Amino acid sequence: MRDRLTRIVDWVRRVGPCRCSLDRAPYNTGLPMLHTADPNLRNVAIIAHVDHGKTTLVDSLLAYCGAMTLDRNESDCVLDSDPLERERGITITSKNCAVTYRPTSGPHAGETCRINIIDTPGHADFGGEVERVLKMADGVLLLVDAFEGPMPQTRFVLGKALELDHPIIVVVNKCDRPNARVEEVVNEVFDLLVALSASDERLDFQTIYASGRDGWTSLDDEVQDGDMKPLLDTIMDHLPAPVGYADVPLQMLIASQDYSPYAGRIAIGRIVAGALSAGQAVTVCQEGGNRTARAQKVFRFKDLGRVPAELVSVGDLCAVEGIGEFEIGDTIACPEQPNAIARIAVDEPTLHMLFRINDSPNGGRSGTFVTSRQIDDRLQRELRSNLALRVEPGETADEFRVSGRGLLHLGILLENMRREGYELTVGRPQVIEKDIDDVRCEPIEMLTIDVDEAHVGAAMELLGTRGGEVQQLEQRGDRMHIECEMPARGLIGLRSHMLTATGGEAVMYHCFQRYAPVRSMAFRRSNGVLVATADGTAKTYSMLNLSQRGVLFVEPQEVIYAGQIVGENSRDNDLGVNIVKGKAFSNVRESTKEATVVLKASRNINLEAGLEYIQDDELVEITPDAIRLRKRVLSETQRKKDARDQRIAAAGPRH
Repeated sequence: MRDRLTRIVDWVRRVGPCRCSLDRAPYNTGLPMLHTADPNLRNVAIIAHVDHGKTTLVDSLLAYCGAMTLDRNESDCVLDSDPLERERGITITSKNCAVTYRPTSGPHAGETCRINIIDTPGHADFGGEVERVLKMADGVLLLVDAFEGPMPQTRFVLGKALELDHPIIVVVNKCDRPNARVEEVVNEVFDLLVALSASDERLDFQTIYASGRDGWTSLDDEVQDGDMKPLLDTIMDHLPAPVGYADVPLQMLIASQDYSPYAGRIAIGRIVAGALSAGQAVTVCQEGGNRTARAQKVFRFKDLGRVPAELVSVGDLCAVEGIGEFEIGDTIACPEQPNAIARIAVDEPTLHMLFRINDSPNGGRSGTFVTSRQIDDRLQRELRSNLALRVEPGETADEFRVSGRGLLHLGILLENMRREGYELTVGRPQVIEKDIDDVRCEPIEMLTIDVDEAHVGAAMELLGTRGGEVQQLEQRGDRMHIECEMPARGLIGLRSHMLTATGGEAVMYHCFQRYAPVRSMAFRRSNGVLVATADGTAKTYSMLNLSQRGVLFVEPQEVIYAGQIVGENSRDNDLGVNIVKGKAFSNVRESTKEATVVLKASRNINLEAGLEYIQDDELVEITPDAIRLRKRVLSETQRKKDARDQRIAAAGPRH
């Protein structure tokens, strides 16, 4: 009984304060009864560092419970349905599914149990997704790679779960790896929990050993065979059933959304109090006020899809159609007593970029949406679901200051806009500084690097030049594991330099750690760029000569405009070049006419590489069919004039 009361108190604390307390509600003639909603229901979120196998494990759970047929030869995960997720092999947005399971032993033997599963992103830049969907869960599966152990994102997601006091089951995944360190990884998870000030109850966690790819789980690290039954039994036995108020008016927290071309926007969330039925009149509690609506259809999650439900009771997850416009964090409530739940709070962004219209000579040639109004509308739509994003007006009507969790977070947004037909230009990423106790502070990230022993010296040297402070250096198998704290500004452009210095052997991950007093300066590129001085098409004749001065970014016959960056100079200064100049023809036969000339391959600049490469006076031009680099000021004459004015201003007035 005491354990049940403790769980109820923890649940009340996690839900947070309501704007209208139950004590003031007219219906509250006595104390509402908080009880277990459904003893055979579990709401579970799966959290982990990127590439530790969350979505693969969910696929195996769905296959074991008969929700799908799993083809082990397919590399794509079923829940990673977005094209970008399949291309990059990562989860970007959280997904909901459910499995039906009948245990054959234990307290739930012979009963039909339902487990709502929430698959979450693993990359630190999408931490906002993790923060909002954890509100829907009553417990978490913490996946940890059997070789890598706890990584920066592991610490982040585990800290968020402990803030909500969610029970934890540790799943050591990829135990079939030949270099697995199972016992050491379990000890590292325990040390991480201690470092995060976890309670004694959370330190006594249950451990499952698994291989999501091969579809087996085990309670013993020596047994590497079987099926998913041990994990499902552990979920039912060690994670609590949802609890809530059933005899009070409706409260549903919207934590996610979906879209249907027929029904429009679909609200996804958890019934915190009361019950919701199809066709019921409701009140949507928003930041700007309340409005009435009707829940046209209500769905429960089943397998990979949703099924209509006449009634969804407290503690369950559901999807609601027909309520119109809403924002994530809104509350669906009873019209008679519209009590709003505290909105979902996420960590602040650490990086911002300048989004502006594409005003280059090539602007509007391939894009469908090119005006500032269309870009603004797209950003406002993104704000409805992307809680970690911030959009502010720029210095002019054609500019927007967009803030996010990291370069990948903003890069995914830009890539989606590009594929949707938008044209725009973006500036160099800048870190967000803030004043804490009258001290200027910058974001500090925890960076981990795994590199082979032959290149550890080059990696350490590069970290030192970027302001990194090494916290830990240890050997794991045939590789070295480095943990260091580094200013967020030092991470911009670090990945490409690290891969070059280590011969492509380094594997890097980072996650926001804290704010600390500013201790670094902006890092500039060591090489200058080759800037086109005339419009036209790139000629092979000119490119042959320019390839001796650096590395080119364009291909022959590509359309070029003045001010476009066409290559990297071998020296540290910018150089204006005429890449559109062709060979002059004459009547005289040349002795080198039959000579075979090989043009050096150009460097392919993708979106992330371009964002890391540019400097303050440069922009990345993004169109549906190309990614280009350019100077902010296209005119070479104007650039020289601006540089002269800056030198005069820096020198100060003459005496």
